[in-house]
Amino acid sequence: MINFDNTEIAFKSKNNKALNKGYLMFKVLANSSIVKISSRAVPLAIKLNLPINWAVKPTIYSHFVGGETLEKCLPVVEMLKKFNVKAILDYSVEGKDSDEDMKKALDETLHSVRNAATHANIPFAVFKPTAFCTRDVLEKASKKLALTPDETKKLQFFQDSVGLLCQTAAEIGKPILIDAEDSYYQDYIDETVTQMMEKHNQTRAIVFNTLQMYRHDRLEFLKKSYEKAIAGNYFLGVKFVRGAYMEKERERAQLMGYTDPIQPNKESTDRDFNAALKFCIDHLDQIFIFNGTHNEYSSAYLAQLMLENKIEKTDPRVYFSQLYGMSDHISYNLASLGYNIAKYVPYGPMKHVLPYLIRRAEENTSVAGQTGRELNLILKEKARRKSAGI
Repeated sequence: MINFDNTEIAFKSKNNKALNKGYLMFKVLANSSIVKISSRAVPLAIKLNLPINWAVKPTIYSHFVGGETLEKCLPVVEMLKKFNVKAILDYSVEGKDSDEDMKKALDETLHSVRNAATHANIPFAVFKPTAFCTRDVLEKASKKLALTPDETKKLQFFQDSVGLLCQTAAEIGKPILIDAEDSYYQDYIDETVTQMMEKHNQTRAIVFNTLQMYRHDRLEFLKKSYEKAIAGNYFLGVKFVRGAYMEKERERAQLMGYTDPIQPNKESTDRDFNAALKFCIDHLDQIFIFNGTHNEYSSAYLAQLMLENKIEKTDPRVYFSQLYGMSDHISYNLASLGYNIAKYVPYGPMKHVLPYLIRRAEENTSVAGQTGRELNLILKEKARRKSAGI
């Protein structure tokens, strides 16, 4: 299998100053107490209009975010291009539930979809469903509960927004990734995405659904989705992630007394994730794969499956992806070998992207080995450069 230990390739986009900056930042993220305090203090400081941009923007913001606007992300897109890595620009403003904010989010997301058509190094567009509808309305729709007139209006806006974005993606010929949400309102999103695939995936996958494989029902859902695609004569587009909401999903299930939707352990998640990749490769005539993971084994496993099945590295039906600012050893090593690699690059005003940044900080602190792995790789590269006199 592929080895991701080559730090010279992993960090070739970073000079010594950038490498040292990354080291200091991950050292801070390794301290759970600092992350916990910051995750509470920073939002409060922004709410009180305290001047904290000087501290956040040049550190965690610049490491994980491409810029405030699409235009300001262009240097990142061009930098990645030099190393055969593509970019997916993700408008990462969260927690905005007013009608006005949702209309603004639609306008900006539409702008990002159209922007993708102008750059060969931006292969996908992307959006988060809750940018266009409140969670409570999506939950009621998922449970087939009666809606009030106002809720019906909100749900119609969601349908219209998703329809417009997918239609625009189809017209410009760029695939669009639709992110997954919490399990208790994901059903309606799945239904909507399936309708979009039926409409737009006639000749190739334009619309992609996202499956969080830490849910114990997603492997079976994948197989049923494939059967629907066969019956409906359309291509299935699937983005795989392990998942982002485990703690609150478990807490909600326990609080409300329903079956926990999350896998019993990490091993079960890994098993289903890798089984899903194999299922897709075995049915690649009907499925397009977007492998979104920081897991080394799952990345190497998909590459191995491609080799065993004589699938070209540049086959447009298979993409690998990691978040900007994380797991460069996977991204750059795969890119150097010729595989299709795209970095998820969030963008948006600093104060609005804050929920995303807090999740990244907490993820790097809580995910077993994540920060330690990043630090060890940076230290290895620093030692290599010192030995080589660089």
